[in-house]
Amino acid sequence: MSQLAIKSLTKSYGAFKVFDGLSLAADAGEIVVIFGGSGTGKTILLRLIAGVEEPTGGVIEIGGHDVSDIAPEHRGVGMAFQNFALFPHMSAAENIATPLRAVGAAEDKVKAGVARVAKLLKIDHVLNHAPRELSNGQKQRTALARALAAEPQILLLDDPLRNVDAKLRFEMRLELPRLLRQSGATVLYVTQDYKEAMALADRIAVLANGQFVQMATPEDIYMRPATLGVARLFGDPSINTADTAIVADGSGVHAAVGGTRVPLADSYRSLAGRDVIFGVRPESVELGSSGLEAEVMAVTPLNERTVLLLQSPSGWEFLASLPSSAATIPEAGSRVRASFAAAGTHIFDRQTGERLDG
Repeated sequence: MSQLAIKSLTKSYGAFKVFDGLSLAADAGEIVVIFGGSGTGKTILLRLIAGVEEPTGGVIEIGGHDVSDIAPEHRGVGMAFQNFALFPHMSAAENIATPLRAVGAAEDKVKAGVARVAKLLKIDHVLNHAPRELSNGQKQRTALARALAAEPQILLLDDPLRNVDAKLRFEMRLELPRLLRQSGATVLYVTQDYKEAMALADRIAVLANGQFVQMATPEDIYMRPATLGVARLFGDPSINTADTAIVADGSGVHAAVGGTRVPLADSYRSLAGRDVIFGVRPESVELGSSGLEAEVMAVTPLNERTVLLLQSPSGWEFLASLPSSAATIPEAGSRVRASFAAAGTHIFDRQTGERLDG
């Protein structure tokens, strides 16, 4: 049985529908990242689960029980916000203690609970500080400690790293999975940062247009995106695309890309004649002695990677991402030949954007 189950959830504000039949199940201890652009309803979903807002329709179950009529403080849910939302007149310890006091915990349990999570998050030395005396990193950890203090069954994290500096965000991406697994809670983690989603998630649920368009492991999301839209959300630089059609003849199955034939698996033969979008990840563009001829238009070093902007004789522009340690990095103005690794190429329907598998 799932620890958290959302079934046919709908939420409307007047005529505007945020969700229309949204469903999701998460197991005990699982970390599910809710990923999507601004305005897709990620925060609203967390607020519905927490009981801060009421759904228009559908069911939210925690531990197999419908929680529609249960007050937020009795749902077994902890929540941390992107703006920390600490009470400015309370010390860090008092902030952390608020969920325990909300359920009427005895004072000795309050103190023990605060001490436990403060030690876990390495903020036990600032418990007497007011929020204004804390660094952003300490504020973020205090907000997370508050969410964990009552040992919730469900932990809702609303983009908690968004307002911390880049160094701390990187460090917390490494540290958070361990902390979250130690808590034992089922975690729903909202973010717009695909690297964060890939680093933290057991599964990623991609939210768009009021629906989850794909729910899968980070590897599957990246290697087998369900739609062109999903493919574009994951990866930096973004996936290269070209409009084409699948052709099957005596020499095999291929797609015309950039003025040359790109061979495809024979399993695509059944899609011959279909208008499609060819996609290839920049890191799957390989330079060598054969393949599509292209001119190097620009070279951009990006630490461990170097990105090349290439242009084929037909005018198709595409990106290649090479390790900066590569033996040879072509210079701008030079000519190269590019081929595409099969593992990084994808075919999408031109009308619907859906992934096509041969």
